[in-house]
Amino acid sequence: MADLDYTTLLDPKVVSRLLAQPLVTRFPMEGNISGHHKSPHRGSSVEFAEYRNYVPGDDIRRLDWRVFARSDRFYLKEFEAETNLRCYLLLDCSNSMQFSSAHGTRFSYATRLAATLAYLVIQQGDSAGLLCVSDKVRVDIPPKRNPAHVRLLLQTLAQARPEGETGLVPALHEIAEKIRPRALVIILSDLFADPAEINSACQHLRFKKHDVVLMHLLDRDEVDFSFDRPVRFVDLESPRAIVTDPTLVREEYLKALRAHVAQLQQGANESKTDYRQIITDRPYDAVLADFLTERVRQLAVGG
Repeated sequence: MADLDYTTLLDPKVVSRLLAQPLVTRFPMEGNISGHHKSPHRGSSVEFAEYRNYVPGDDIRRLDWRVFARSDRFYLKEFEAETNLRCYLLLDCSNSMQFSSAHGTRFSYATRLAATLAYLVIQQGDSAGLLCVSDKVRVDIPPKRNPAHVRLLLQTLAQARPEGETGLVPALHEIAEKIRPRALVIILSDLFADPAEINSACQHLRFKKHDVVLMHLLDRDEVDFSFDRPVRFVDLESPRAIVTDPTLVREEYLKALRAHVAQLQQGANESKTDYRQIITDRPYDAVLADFLTERVRQLAVGG
Protein backbone atom coordinates (compact mmCIF):
# COMPACT_ATOMS: atom_id res chain seq x y z
CA MET A 1 0.00 0.00 0.00
CA ALA A 2 1.46 3.37 -1.01
CA ASP A 3 1.89 6.10 1.55
CA LEU A 4 -0.75 8.79 1.63
CA ASP A 5 0.03 12.36 0.68
CA TYR A 6 0.22 13.86 4.15
CA THR A 7 -1.15 17.20 2.92
CA THR A 8 -4.50 15.53 2.18
CA LEU A 9 -5.02 14.69 5.86
CA LEU A 10 -5.98 18.30 6.55
CA ASP A 11 -8.97 20.00 4.96
CA PRO A 12 -8.36 23.80 5.02
CA LYS A 13 -12.09 24.55 5.20
CA VAL A 14 -12.54 22.21 8.17
CA VAL A 15 -9.51 23.61 9.96
CA SER A 16 -10.59 27.22 9.46
CA ARG A 17 -14.01 26.48 10.98
CA LEU A 18 -12.60 24.59 13.97
CA LEU A 19 -9.88 27.11 14.83
CA ALA A 20 -12.49 29.43 16.30
CA GLN A 21 -13.01 27.02 19.22
CA PRO A 22 -9.99 26.18 21.41
CA LEU A 23 -9.30 22.71 22.77
CA VAL A 24 -9.45 23.04 26.55
CA THR A 25 -8.79 20.63 29.38
CA ARG A 26 -11.11 19.70 32.23
CA PHE A 27 -8.34 19.48 34.83
CA PRO A 28 -5.26 21.56 35.76
CA MET A 29 -2.29 21.01 33.46
CA GLU A 30 1.45 21.43 33.86
CA GLY A 31 3.64 22.96 31.18
CA ASN A 32 6.83 24.93 30.87
CA ILE A 33 5.51 28.15 29.38
CA SER A 34 2.64 30.53 29.99
CA GLY A 35 -0.60 29.48 28.35
CA HIS A 36 -4.37 29.45 28.78
CA HIS A 37 -4.99 26.19 30.67
CA LYS A 38 -5.38 26.07 34.43
CA SER A 39 -2.33 24.97 36.37
CA PRO A 40 -2.27 23.26 39.80
CA HIS A 41 0.27 25.87 40.92
CA ARG A 42 -0.37 29.40 42.09
CA GLY A 43 1.12 32.30 40.21
CA SER A 44 0.25 35.62 38.63
CA SER A 45 -2.53 35.94 36.09
CA VAL A 46 -5.82 37.75 35.67
CA GLU A 47 -7.96 35.18 37.53
CA PHE A 48 -8.02 35.61 41.30
CA ALA A 49 -7.89 32.38 43.31
CA GLU A 50 -7.67 33.13 47.04
CA TYR A 51 -5.95 35.03 49.85
CA ARG A 52 -3.33 33.56 52.13
CA ASN A 53 -1.41 34.88 55.14
CA TYR A 54 1.85 36.70 54.57
CA VAL A 55 4.98 34.68 55.42
CA PRO A 56 8.38 36.35 55.86
CA GLY A 57 10.21 36.11 52.55
CA ASP A 58 7.10 36.53 50.39
CA ASP A 59 7.14 39.18 47.69
CA ILE A 60 5.63 42.26 49.35
CA ARG A 61 4.46 43.50 45.96
CA ARG A 62 1.68 40.92 46.17
CA LEU A 63 0.36 42.26 49.49
CA ASP A 64 -3.23 43.50 49.39
CA TRP A 65 -3.02 46.89 51.15
CA ARG A 66 -6.77 47.40 51.08
CA VAL A 67 -7.30 44.26 53.13
CA PHE A 68 -4.50 45.42 55.47
CA ALA A 69 -6.28 48.77 55.95
CA ARG A 70 -9.46 46.96 56.95
CA SER A 71 -8.03 44.16 59.06
CA ASP A 72 -4.55 45.35 60.11
CA ARG A 73 -3.22 42.00 58.84
CA PHE A 74 -1.00 41.13 55.91
CA TYR A 75 -2.56 38.99 53.17
CA LEU A 76 -1.28 38.03 49.76
CA LYS A 77 -3.42 37.62 46.67
CA GLU A 78 -3.00 34.34 44.85
CA PHE A 79 -4.06 33.73 41.28
CA GLU A 80 -4.60 30.72 39.08
CA ALA A 81 -1.39 30.24 37.16
CA GLU A 82 -2.00 29.41 33.52
CA THR A 83 0.11 27.06 31.48
CA ASN A 84 0.43 25.37 28.14
CA LEU A 85 -1.00 22.00 27.23
CA ARG A 86 0.83 18.78 26.34
CA CYS A 87 -1.46 16.65 24.21
CA TYR A 88 -0.70 13.01 23.39
CA LEU A 89 -2.67 11.53 20.50
CA LEU A 90 -2.71 7.75 20.84
CA LEU A 91 -3.68 5.99 17.62
CA ASP A 92 -4.67 2.32 17.70
CA CYS A 93 -2.79 0.69 14.80
CA SER A 94 -3.91 -2.91 15.38
CA ASN A 95 -5.33 -4.94 12.50
CA SER A 96 -8.93 -4.55 13.64
CA MET A 97 -8.70 -0.86 12.69
CA GLN A 98 -8.69 -2.02 9.04
CA PHE A 99 -12.43 -2.72 9.22
CA SER A 100 -13.95 -1.27 6.07
CA SER A 101 -17.43 -0.49 4.80
CA ALA A 102 -19.04 1.92 2.37
CA HIS A 103 -17.71 4.78 4.50
CA GLY A 104 -14.08 3.70 4.20
CA THR A 105 -11.82 2.21 6.83
CA ARG A 106 -11.96 2.94 10.52
CA PHE A 107 -8.22 3.61 10.44
CA SER A 108 -8.41 6.32 7.78
CA TYR A 109 -11.15 8.04 9.80
CA ALA A 110 -9.05 7.88 12.98
CA THR A 111 -6.01 9.19 11.12
CA ARG A 112 -7.91 12.22 9.88
CA LEU A 113 -9.20 12.93 13.39
CA ALA A 114 -5.68 12.70 14.81
CA ALA A 115 -4.17 14.91 12.09
CA THR A 116 -6.76 17.65 12.58
CA LEU A 117 -6.46 17.57 16.37
CA ALA A 118 -2.66 17.78 16.18
CA TYR A 119 -2.87 20.81 13.90
CA LEU A 120 -5.44 22.58 16.10
CA VAL A 121 -3.44 21.97 19.28
CA ILE A 122 -0.21 23.38 17.84
CA GLN A 123 -2.00 26.30 16.19
CA GLN A 124 -3.35 27.41 19.57
CA GLY A 125 0.20 27.49 20.97
CA ASP A 126 0.18 24.12 22.75
CA SER A 127 2.24 20.99 22.07
CA ALA A 128 1.14 17.74 20.45
CA GLY A 129 2.75 14.31 20.33
CA LEU A 130 1.84 11.03 18.68
CA LEU A 131 1.82 7.42 19.86
CA CYS A 132 1.01 4.60 17.42
CA VAL A 133 0.12 1.38 19.23
CA SER A 134 -0.66 -2.18 18.14
CA ASP A 135 0.94 -5.14 19.91
CA LYS A 136 3.45 -2.60 21.27
CA VAL A 137 4.19 1.11 21.08
CA ARG A 138 5.47 1.39 17.51
CA VAL A 139 5.76 5.19 17.24
CA ASP A 140 6.51 7.61 20.06
CA ILE A 141 6.88 11.25 19.03
CA PRO A 142 7.12 13.57 22.08
CA PRO A 143 4.94 16.68 22.15
CA LYS A 144 6.35 19.87 20.63
CA ARG A 145 4.72 23.13 19.76
CA ASN A 146 6.70 24.53 16.83
CA PRO A 147 4.91 24.67 13.45
CA ALA A 148 7.53 22.41 11.82
CA HIS A 149 6.43 19.65 14.18
CA VAL A 150 3.04 19.52 12.43
CA ARG A 151 4.70 18.25 9.26
CA LEU A 152 6.44 15.43 11.13
CA LEU A 153 3.17 14.35 12.75
CA LEU A 154 1.27 14.44 9.46
CA GLN A 155 3.96 12.52 7.61
CA THR A 156 4.00 9.87 10.35
CA LEU A 157 0.22 9.53 10.25
CA ALA A 158 0.27 9.23 6.45
CA GLN A 159 2.79 6.38 6.68
CA ALA A 160 1.07 4.54 9.54
CA ARG A 161 -0.60 1.21 8.79
CA PRO A 162 -2.70 -1.19 10.88
CA GLU A 163 -0.65 -4.25 11.81
CA GLY A 164 -0.46 -6.78 14.61
CA GLU A 165 -2.80 -7.69 17.42
CA THR A 166 -4.38 -5.32 19.90
CA GLY A 167 -2.01 -4.38 22.69
CA LEU A 168 -3.84 -1.26 23.78
CA VAL A 169 -4.16 -2.07 27.48
CA PRO A 170 -0.46 -2.77 28.26
CA ALA A 171 0.49 0.21 26.09
CA LEU A 172 -1.76 2.51 28.13
CA HIS A 173 -0.20 1.31 31.38
CA GLU A 174 3.27 1.85 29.91
CA ILE A 175 2.36 5.35 28.78
CA ALA A 176 0.84 6.20 32.17
CA GLU A 177 4.19 5.45 33.82
CA LYS A 178 6.30 7.05 31.12
CA ILE A 179 4.85 10.49 30.43
CA ARG A 180 4.97 13.38 32.86
CA PRO A 181 1.74 13.93 34.85
CA ARG A 182 -1.00 16.33 33.87
CA ALA A 183 -1.32 16.00 30.11
CA LEU A 184 -4.24 15.52 27.75
CA VAL A 185 -4.31 11.94 26.40
CA ILE A 186 -6.69 11.33 23.47
CA ILE A 187 -7.14 7.65 22.56
CA LEU A 188 -8.53 6.80 19.11
CA SER A 189 -9.45 3.12 19.01
CA ASP A 190 -12.15 0.55 18.35
CA LEU A 191 -11.56 -0.58 21.96
CA PHE A 192 -11.75 -4.26 21.11
CA ALA A 193 -10.34 -5.45 24.42
CA ASP A 194 -11.71 -6.43 27.80
CA PRO A 195 -13.68 -3.35 29.02
CA ALA A 196 -12.58 -3.97 32.62
CA GLU A 197 -8.94 -3.90 31.53
CA ILE A 198 -9.46 -0.75 29.45
CA ASN A 199 -11.15 0.92 32.43
CA SER A 200 -8.27 -0.09 34.68
CA ALA A 201 -5.76 1.44 32.26
CA CYS A 202 -7.78 4.68 32.13
CA GLN A 203 -7.85 4.77 35.93
CA HIS A 204 -4.05 4.44 35.86
CA LEU A 205 -3.80 7.44 33.54
CA ARG A 206 -6.24 9.43 35.68
CA PHE A 207 -4.24 8.53 38.81
CA LYS A 208 -1.32 10.26 37.11
CA LYS A 209 -3.54 13.37 36.77
CA HIS A 210 -4.01 13.12 33.00
CA ASP A 211 -7.16 14.34 31.27
CA VAL A 212 -8.16 11.20 29.35
CA VAL A 213 -10.41 11.09 26.27
CA LEU A 214 -11.62 7.76 24.86
CA MET A 215 -12.77 8.14 21.25
CA HIS A 216 -14.50 4.82 20.59
CA LEU A 217 -14.71 4.35 16.82
CA LEU A 218 -17.39 2.01 15.51
CA ASP A 219 -18.68 1.41 12.01
CA ARG A 220 -22.42 1.68 11.27
CA ASP A 221 -22.44 -1.98 10.19
CA GLU A 222 -21.05 -2.98 13.58
CA VAL A 223 -23.64 -0.94 15.45
CA ASP A 224 -26.74 -1.91 13.44
CA PHE A 225 -25.63 -5.38 12.28
CA SER A 226 -28.06 -5.04 9.38
CA PHE A 227 -26.78 -8.00 7.37
CA ASP A 228 -29.62 -10.00 5.85
CA ARG A 229 -27.96 -12.96 4.16
CA PRO A 230 -25.29 -15.52 5.13
CA VAL A 231 -21.96 -13.78 5.66
CA ARG A 232 -18.39 -14.91 6.27
CA PHE A 233 -17.09 -12.99 9.28
CA VAL A 234 -13.30 -12.79 9.52
CA ASP A 235 -11.30 -12.02 12.66
CA LEU A 236 -8.88 -9.33 11.48
CA GLU A 237 -6.35 -10.21 14.18
CA SER A 238 -6.30 -14.00 13.80
CA PRO A 239 -6.86 -16.66 11.11
CA ARG A 240 -10.30 -17.44 12.49
CA ALA A 241 -13.44 -17.01 10.38
CA ILE A 242 -17.04 -18.14 10.56
CA VAL A 243 -19.91 -18.34 8.06
CA THR A 244 -23.34 -17.79 9.59
CA ASP A 245 -26.81 -16.45 9.02
CA PRO A 246 -26.83 -12.97 10.66
CA THR A 247 -30.50 -13.28 11.58
CA LEU A 248 -29.63 -16.13 13.93
CA VAL A 249 -26.97 -14.22 15.86
CA ARG A 250 -28.12 -10.59 15.59
CA GLU A 251 -29.93 -10.44 18.93
CA GLU A 252 -27.05 -11.97 20.91
CA TYR A 253 -24.48 -9.87 19.05
CA LEU A 254 -26.30 -6.59 19.75
CA LYS A 255 -26.80 -7.60 23.38
CA ALA A 256 -23.06 -8.25 23.74
CA LEU A 257 -22.19 -4.94 22.03
CA ARG A 258 -24.53 -2.98 24.31
CA ALA A 259 -23.01 -4.65 27.37
CA HIS A 260 -19.48 -3.86 26.12
CA VAL A 261 -20.32 -0.17 25.59
CA ALA A 262 -22.20 0.10 28.89
CA GLN A 263 -19.21 -1.27 30.80
CA LEU A 264 -16.89 1.22 29.09
CA GLN A 265 -19.26 4.09 29.88
CA GLN A 266 -19.60 3.06 33.52
CA GLY A 267 -15.84 2.81 33.94
CA ALA A 268 -15.35 6.18 32.27
CA ASN A 269 -17.87 7.80 34.62
CA GLU A 270 -16.15 6.33 37.66
CA SER A 271 -12.67 7.51 36.61
CA LYS A 272 -13.84 10.83 35.10
CA THR A 273 -12.63 9.76 31.68
CA ASP A 274 -14.24 11.55 28.73
CA TYR A 275 -15.84 8.66 26.77
CA ARG A 276 -17.16 9.40 23.29
CA GLN A 277 -18.70 6.85 20.95
CA ILE A 278 -18.10 7.85 17.32
CA ILE A 279 -19.90 6.20 14.39
CA THR A 280 -17.67 6.56 11.35
CA ASP A 281 -20.46 7.42 8.91
CA ARG A 282 -20.68 10.81 10.62
CA PRO A 283 -18.52 13.61 9.15
CA TYR A 284 -15.35 13.85 11.22
CA ASP A 285 -15.49 17.66 11.30
CA ALA A 286 -18.92 17.52 12.98
CA VAL A 287 -17.52 15.09 15.55
CA LEU A 288 -14.62 17.44 16.31
CA ALA A 289 -16.85 20.53 16.44
CA ASP A 290 -19.07 18.85 19.05
CA PHE A 291 -16.02 17.64 20.99
CA LEU A 292 -14.46 21.12 21.22
CA THR A 293 -17.76 22.83 22.07
CA GLU A 294 -18.79 20.31 24.73
CA ARG A 295 -15.43 20.54 26.52
CA VAL A 296 -15.74 24.31 26.77
CA ARG A 297 -19.24 23.85 28.18
CA GLN A 298 -18.01 21.20 30.66
CA LEU A 299 -15.28 23.55 31.84
CA ALA A 300 -17.78 26.37 32.30
CA VAL A 301 -19.95 24.23 34.59
CA GLY A 302 -17.00 22.81 36.49
CA GLY A 303 -16.35 19.56 34.52
